[in-house]
Amino acid sequence: MAIQVGDKAPDFELKDNHGRTVRLSDFRGEKNVVLLFYPFAFTGVCTGELCELRDNLPKFADRDTQLLAVSNDSIHTLRVFAEQEGLEYPLLSDFWPHGNVSRAYGVFDEDKGCAVRGTFIIDKEGVVRWTVVNGLPDARDLGDYVKALDTL
Repeated sequence: MAIQVGDKAPDFELKDNHGRTVRLSDFRGEKNVVLLFYPFAFTGVCTGELCELRDNLPKFADRDTQLLAVSNDSIHTLRVFAEQEGLEYPLLSDFWPHGNVSRAYGVFDEDKGCAVRGTFIIDKEGVVRWTVVNGLPDARDLGDYVKALDTL
């Protein structure tokens, strides 16, 4: 069961594509967070979604929001992916324990061994204010994120 609107977002600690530790709680009281789970780097739909976010980063910065993208890939895979695609926001590795954070948010597909496309907008107090969960082949709409952020 995915985390619902109004729930306190589970805190986590993951390594980013540069090996730095990122905690959700680091942003509490400072920034809203768009927490985006995606299946795998280097796949068509995922690359398209993450590049669209890259091309629209000012829409998040202008709304005092940190974008965090999480997959079950290793940090090494994520480093190469970010470099290849010019992704300047943190790509977080939920590789080990495999899918632990994805499971905490209710978006881990046990049969496929990866996260589905779940997005959670978390306010500065750590409360989920908007969410959408799509299946593996279904891209999300960036415009929906921006509309949801405008309601905070």
